[in-house]
Amino acid sequence: MTDTTLRVLVVDDHPVFRDGLVGAFATVPEVEVCGTAGDGQDAVRESERLRPDVVLMDLNLPTMSGVEATRAIVDAGPGVAVLVLTMLDDPDSVFAALRAGARGYLLKGSRPEEIVSAVLAAGQGEAVFGPGIADRVLAYFSATRARSRPVPFPELTDREREILELIASGERNTDIARRLYISPKTVRNHVSNIFSKLHVADRAEAIALARDAGVGSAATEGRDPRPRADPDPAAPPTAPAE
Repeated sequence: MTDTTLRVLVVDDHPVFRDGLVGAFATVPEVEVCGTAGDGQDAVRESERLRPDVVLMDLNLPTMSGVEATRAIVDAGPGVAVLVLTMLDDPDSVFAALRAGARGYLLKGSRPEEIVSAVLAAGQGEAVFGPGIADRVLAYFSATRARSRPVPFPELTDREREILELIASGERNTDIARRLYISPKTVRNHVSNIFSKLHVADRAEAIALARDAGVGSAATEGRDPRPRADPDPAAPPTAPAE
């Protein structure tokens, strides 16, 4: 990129739309359309020949898909910013383009001024996404981060972790049974397994261990943090759950 002009290669298989883009950039002094291409292979050839700063890339192209063309262009010239402009808004297309090296992703419903701004931003090294695409990308990475967080007490089953959280929140066995629609005996069996797996002797130790791991909400809900006695008459006096 020169100090004054951003060189752009426009790639789209529809001549009318392609010409419309060229016309939109004609009034922007910071942008020079250095070339156009109507299919994926031609896009790769023209990018290697012209060395543009930004390639405005459709995905649905003949001879070679826009994703494949993006990968080839970025591999040949890592400094080239590929900005996708397409009608495809499904997650597979979005993330395939990003994995191929695209710097941004816009939909063809974008206004001309939005496309121009996105091209200028991509030329400055920014990642650019249309509003709906940005929400989708953020949601994906938020979900990925959530899945990557370590699960506390991985030795417990999902049900046992659920019951431990309720114990650490101050719930009694009878309360847990009603909440989870299981019998008090089943709760006691789960609690016994929890104690065994966590190597704790009683409910108080289990609560302390859970709280140290950030499990349980008694402190935030204003409950008494001490374990409450469970009046379940079916529970034997020496049951580990009590």
